[in-house]
Order: sequence, then structure tokens, then C-alpha cells
Amino acid sequence: AMAVQALFSKQVDRIILTRPAVEAGERLGFLPGDLQDKVDPYLRPLYDALFDLVDNERVTKMLEKRIIEVAPLAFMRGRTLNNAFIILDEAQNTTSEQMKMFLTRIGFGSKTVVTGDKTQIDLPRGQKSGLKEAEAILANLDGIEFIQFTDKDVVRHKLVQMIVRAYEAHEENNQDADNRRGFN
Repeated sequence: AMAVQALFSKQVDRIILTRPAVEAGERLGFLPGDLQDKVDPYLRPLYDALFDLVDNERVTKMLEKRIIEVAPLAFMRGRTLNNAFIILDEAQNTTSEQMKMFLTRIGFGSKTVVTGDKTQIDLPRGQKSGLKEAEAILANLDGIEFIQFTDKDVVRHKLVQMIVRAYEAHEENNQDADNRRGFN
């Protein structure tokens, strides 16, 4: 919503939405079609969010004119993103290298929002989340702010809020049990 508002109020010239192409646990294997067909399933949630905010016809025209761009994170390398509202979604699934690459694309007149849920990392076991590392490295830099959401911030069905609370309680209980056994 902030990106659309910034675009419509002419604070920026374009919106760029990106996310890493990481599957949630299961492997989908070979996907038929051209490049757009292959990356579309990973980017579909970004399109869904756009269509919730702006009517389909207007979004389609802005996509055609490249006023709004939706692209995989891998396609950001080498770019400088000036006068844009840039959103990196699902940042918990970036590697440290991808996060650094993304953050160093920010150009003049741009605003950047990075979203992610550190409890939903889908990277291969043992691979560090770029979001977690970025928070550790950048937390004290001027101009960068980290905002933590809780179950109270859930904007989906009320049941989702209860599910989040149940998982958090379960994880806390497991952590407490591990601490008592000396595993941490």
C-alpha cells in the first residue's frame, strides 16, 4: 500500500517488487514454458497483493509500461534502482550474498522495504538467512529500521492469529525443554 501511495503521489517513478525463488519445503522439479512461466509461481503472491490494491486493468497497463516491475531477486544484480519504491518480499529466504547484492542496488530517490518472517525460513539446512544476518549487521545504521511484528499484527483470518500463537507457544516450550537438558 505504501508503494502504491508513493507512486500515485509522484514520490517515486516506479515500483519494483522482488523475492527469491525458493520453494517452501517441497521441490517442484522442472517447470515447462519460457522464463516468465517458470518464475511466475514464485512471484504470484506479489501480483495478488497488487491486484488487491489497484484494479486489474490499471495494474496490467502499469506492468506493460514497466512502471511496476515484478522480478525474481536473481535479476537485480548489476542494476541501480533510482527513483523507485523497491520491495523485497520473503527476505528470510535470501542468502547473505543475495541480501547484500539487493541492498547495494538502492539508488538515489528510492525507498526500500524488506519483509520477511524469520520463523519461516525455507533455505536448505545449514544455510544462513540473509535477513537474519542483515539485521545483525545493519541494526545500528542511521536510516535503517527493523520493525518486528507479533501475532497481534496478523491481517489474515482470525484463526491465523491463533495458529501463530500456538506455534510460538510450542517453540517456546521446546526451547525451554532444550535449555533444561543443556542443549543450548
